[in-house]
Amino acid sequence: MAGYSKADYSIKNNVLEAGINKKGAELVSIVRLIDGRQYMWNGDAAYWNRVSPVLFPFVGKLDRQRYQYKGVWYEGIAQHAFARDMEFTLTDITEDTIWMKLESSEETYKIYPFNFIFEIGYKISGNSLEVMWKVHNNSHEPMYFSIGAHPAFICPGNSKEGCMLNLHTKADFIESGTLSSDGILVEETRVFPLKDGRLEARESIFDRDALILDATGIKKVSLEDAESNVYLSVLFDTPLFGIWSPAGKKAPFICIEPWYGRCDREGFTGSLEEREYGNKLESSGLFERGYTIEITV
Repeated sequence: MAGYSKADYSIKNNVLEAGINKKGAELVSIVRLIDGRQYMWNGDAAYWNRVSPVLFPFVGKLDRQRYQYKGVWYEGIAQHAFARDMEFTLTDITEDTIWMKLESSEETYKIYPFNFIFEIGYKISGNSLEVMWKVHNNSHEPMYFSIGAHPAFICPGNSKEGCMLNLHTKADFIESGTLSSDGILVEETRVFPLKDGRLEARESIFDRDALILDATGIKKVSLEDAESNVYLSVLFDTPLFGIWSPAGKKAPFICIEPWYGRCDREGFTGSLEEREYGNKLESSGLFERGYTIEITV
């Protein structure tokens, strides 16, 4: 398909084929084999130059791009931190499953002082792709981190026009956090009406960047066409999730993002241990989570 480059690795069954790159262990392709339909965004930089980056060890931005831990300030932390831009090592691959890992290094210690192994796995089963995360804390002390997903899915008909996001909830509305121009959470909230649990994917809902949503009672988000036909679904069990498309660009994709963590609140000056929605992993501990992408066939 035009705009897509060959992935470093691929896995498949008789329904789907997925492509994964070494950089960031990033999922860059899901193709339905019966008709060759591609579901993942192609990374066109005119809109957004990524496809499905993993967010680790931070989700979103830190206030003033810094944090403190044990009295030391770590400065210049990029949005979503470093894992998405680092090369992962292949550890195992079969026809339908792949595992890759990233280990802490002198480079990561400069901005994140923990000894870790971060594994990402992908497994195709039927019409689903399971995304699996394993975080190992090899430090002699507790490790604090956030982790999240940022997959971009091509909209049905290659346009958000008429697209609906089914949140599978009986609620009449959802309330979203609001980001500042610096990508930090502010006190203002936004409310979006739902109709039969569905949010209309209008361009205007992304005018203030991503929607930051409480996932209580929401375990599945489906992307539907104008006739309410389910196109794909993302299944998760996270405390938060995001919905995003670049503001003002009429981009033909939407990101559905399960998160274990989020950006800082404006004015936060606490330590790493005190970050809202952060995860604490004891020494020698293992954190195992993930989410599933289900393709309609």
